[in-house]
Amino acid sequence: MDRTVRGRPRDPVIDFARFFCLVLVVLSHCMMVSPVLHPDGTVTTENTLMDQRWFEPVLWVFQIMPLFFVLGGITGLGSWRRLRGRGGTGVDYAQLRLLRLIRPATALLAAMFLGLSAARLSGVDPQVIQLIATGAGMPLWFLAAYLATQLSVPLLARLHARSPWLTLGGLVTAVITVDSLRGAFPVLASLNMLFVWCSVQQFGFFIADGIFAGRSRGWFVGLIAGSNVLLGLVTGIGVYSGNMIVDLNPPNFCMLLLGLSQAATLQLLRPGISWLANVRWVRWVVAVAGRRSMTIYLWHLPLLVAMSGLLLLTPFPKPAAGTAGWWWARPLVLLAVVVLLVPVLLLCGRLEERPTAAVHARGRAHAAVVTAGVVVFIPMVDAAFNGLTLTLLGGGSACFALAVLLLGRVPADGPSPVARGALEGPLPEQGLRANLDS
Repeated sequence: MDRTVRGRPRDPVIDFARFFCLVLVVLSHCMMVSPVLHPDGTVTTENTLMDQRWFEPVLWVFQIMPLFFVLGGITGLGSWRRLRGRGGTGVDYAQLRLLRLIRPATALLAAMFLGLSAARLSGVDPQVIQLIATGAGMPLWFLAAYLATQLSVPLLARLHARSPWLTLGGLVTAVITVDSLRGAFPVLASLNMLFVWCSVQQFGFFIADGIFAGRSRGWFVGLIAGSNVLLGLVTGIGVYSGNMIVDLNPPNFCMLLLGLSQAATLQLLRPGISWLANVRWVRWVVAVAGRRSMTIYLWHLPLLVAMSGLLLLTPFPKPAAGTAGWWWARPLVLLAVVVLLVPVLLLCGRLEERPTAAVHARGRAHAAVVTAGVVVFIPMVDAAFNGLTLTLLGGGSACFALAVLLLGRVPADGPSPVARGALEGPLPEQGLRANLDS
């Protein structure tokens, strides 16, 4: 198998780490979603893991969302520098990133809107429809946060090049400031969707620049231990919750500490991960999942919630959440989600490979990109604050489709020929690299 992408070597450690994170996310969601049909006919959903106090310490290890942003920092900084070296601009970078991430999401929103509309017309209980819609909204917060941090890469990379520690310190200060004020002004807590994940992304910048290279194993162990001791301190005295799911929505200082610990762990385990990632069958599995990583992430939870919600309408056995029968059913639930994902990957997976471009279009690139960005974030912000509804699904799918059309424009005065070639080429070539980066 070719071990390069467009002439540059790939890092199998990054590919394997991203695959590992994706697997853990799917597994954890299979243990979280638990819709309940009550005797009075009402439908609610329970987050089973939130009710398992014994699982809180386990979440310190398995809450790997910060690692996604560390990896995004590593690959994002490299992508931006390569694009800039070919004559590309921040507008080109934003166009590439937006296209790559929102095309798969457009298919999801459109399919859900059509499917749920048909279910509503056929007489399915509106509560079940709302349950499924709410479940679909959960992956969108990650898409919004990841898009925001990735679009900030050109600016943060410039600040990082001038003063990396001052840039990181400013972001950490912003995180702590927002956390300090969120009690009096709860609306400010949402700002840490940007400050926390940009801070964690900076750890990826440090890794990409080799600042951690050459450090001893003891140094990394000390960094991991120190960040977790501080995490234990701030949660132990009650400043933050000890439940890392609570600390994720919206993110706070705990996610920053976890991100630091996970970045150090990635470097500490790099030799072992490198060996494992180069095992032939592991490389094949990572390659298959990596080429469809965004599709897997976006679709697995809506499929899980839809399956769980529809089962409520059948006499199929439904053990109570948290019971032995419920836990024994988790492998079957996981298998069912994988089976449901297969046709989705066949139908929608190719949307991750290549953006479409209307070569005959005219217009200014920066205006199209800015407009597309605004159009995309409006429904995602609405969903984050007010929840995802059937109406918002329809509006969101229309907004995303409009953004794809805007971003597909190749204006006469747009990117340089070199940068335009990068836009029109395969995204990426067949191989190990996951499609959240280039």
